[in-house]
Amino acid sequence: MLRYYGVDLLDWYRGGLSSRRLAVLIRHLPRDSAVNLADHGEAAQWGAAEHLLAAAVDHLAAANWMTAALHRDEDDEPPEYPEPVPRPGQRPEGPEESEGPEPRERGPDEGELGDTPGAAPERAPVSGPSARELARFFG
Repeated sequence: MLRYYGVDLLDWYRGGLSSRRLAVLIRHLPRDSAVNLADHGEAAQWGAAEHLLAAAVDHLAAANWMTAALHRDEDDEPPEYPEPVPRPGQRPEGPEESEGPEPRERGPDEGELGDTPGAAPERAPVSGPSARELARFFG
């Protein structure tokens, strides 16, 4: 409080700062404050602008990958799909985690999309389209 507003927290204890005023000051602390970092973790360090910029970088990398995949020689290996910009709170995936879950068959009590009622949906690993699919789409 003293760092951002010049208000000593002991003023609340002494009666010089109302509880309402203290709550307003705490609620409007900047993102990089210790309170916000303790409450929200790494996610407090990024705002909407940072997330939008990371999304733009990811889309540009994917567009460059598509261009490289379409204009490569047929004898060359396809380029690797670009890694997304790491977001706060995400753990980097190791080689054993990036393979994804094994496919499974739906049970009789599961819905149209393979969801068990009340269960969280499983996400399939994302893979980029092949060069042939891109050529057919853009061709």
